[in-house]
Amino acid sequence: MIPELWTCIFCALFFYVQGAKLPEPEVKIEVLYKPFLCHRKSKYGDILLVHYEGFLESNGTMFHSSRHHGDKNPVWFTLGIHEAIKGWDKGLQGMCAGEKRKLTVPPALAYGKEGKGKIPPESTLIFDIEIIEIRNGPRSHESFQEMDLNDDWKLSKAEVKEYLRKEFERHGYAANDTHHEVMVEDIFQKEDEDNDGFISSREFTYKHDEL
Repeated sequence: MIPELWTCIFCALFFYVQGAKLPEPEVKIEVLYKPFLCHRKSKYGDILLVHYEGFLESNGTMFHSSRHHGDKNPVWFTLGIHEAIKGWDKGLQGMCAGEKRKLTVPPALAYGKEGKGKIPPESTLIFDIEIIEIRNGPRSHESFQEMDLNDDWKLSKAEVKEYLRKEFERHGYAANDTHHEVMVEDIFQKEDEDNDGFISSREFTYKHDEL
């Protein structure tokens, strides 16, 4: 066995024995176009309107295009709350409206071992993405994390009630459990779209006055 292969095996065993985590793969970012004027840059919690084309790196096959497939309209999504693949959340930060990027996304930050639809398992994907518009998210990624006390990426009624109690106290109002329970029920009736008893990070996108 050649020495280089022994070295690779030794390194792999070292990481295994030590229990160390291998670094998470990165998204390769290539800026294709950037406007001269940039009034704001995208950040977690922003809602982005994008046009995109997706390709398999292995053979160059296009698996989807927002310009040519479906209703041919750009798509909205919220950056940083797992609405899209991890590669988008990482690769679309700090962009300007009108900017175009090419992202090369490894399988671990795309659809992994399972694949999806026309995308085979363990596929590296290439996306050409243009941001059309950037809007403030009605509620930020940080606000969701603050409310999500057990970090399970969904809000229970108890967590929302606790958030309301703290907000009332922060603004100088006495806590009122009965009033808060009515408010929580109203919030969940409007925002718990799948009626599973929780508000997911995706359902959190739309603004409710009490939150």
